[in-house]
Amino acid sequence: MKLKKGIALLMLVAIAIACKTNPFTGKKTIALVSNDQLFPSSFAQYNQVLSESKVVTGTQDSEMIKRVGQRIAVASERWLNANGYQAYLDDYKWEYKLIESEQVNAWCMPGGKIAFYTGILPIAQNETGVAAIMGHEVAHALANHGQQRMSTGLLQQAGGVAVAVAAGNESPEKQQMWMQAYGIGSTVGFALPFSRSHETEADKIGLYLMAVAGYNPEEAAELWKRMKANSGGQAPPEFLSTHPHPDTRIENLNALVPKAKAEAKKYGVTSFRPVN
Repeated sequence: MKLKKGIALLMLVAIAIACKTNPFTGKKTIALVSNDQLFPSSFAQYNQVLSESKVVTGTQDSEMIKRVGQRIAVASERWLNANGYQAYLDDYKWEYKLIESEQVNAWCMPGGKIAFYTGILPIAQNETGVAAIMGHEVAHALANHGQQRMSTGLLQQAGGVAVAVAAGNESPEKQQMWMQAYGIGSTVGFALPFSRSHETEADKIGLYLMAVAGYNPEEAAELWKRMKANSGGQAPPEFLSTHPHPDTRIENLNALVPKAKAEAKKYGVTSFRPVN
């Protein structure tokens, strides 16, 4: 029991020491892994993906991905500078690549390495749709969600060790029961909601960024309607999913549009590029 309490105390101390402030939400977030460790690994993984993929260059679509990415990056820098985070992007090395693949996917790795797959372009439908996706994915990186997920994984591993130690004197059957209970409880009660909160944060931040970049934030909800239609409505219950239900997401985005437009107005953006 003393060992269990000792492990729990060490975990609490580690969390307290390793917390940092999310510039977009003002909340303290877990950062057991530093960007100095994370970024080099992220850049290496990105280069590996590119080396194993067919990267599309010299096309209208590839140029669009680069153009939208640069505008979102500029919007990010404007927002961060205006809110007192002038050095926040110093270690970022922005890169925007289009990869030929049927995958309906796009992502931004920690440090600003972005990939779009050609399979998502028909759903994006237009440049503003691409901006909605780009803003969302860049928001994950800017809000350090990758860093937080890695930190959460470390905490879950440490928690599993603590449970195993605490159940060490129990029968093998009871040990297995406790470990299964911990696995289910930590996933459904902690990891999945944590991931859903990241998606909701990225939706909000991404909406603001696309608006500041001059893209109409109203298109974000339309994009997710198309995403929902593409999935055929097949999704697990929201409490068992890493993502909010599409209807929840669409409702939240529509509600945030006036705030995104008001945010863009602070930067002199009072009209948006036509959706085409």
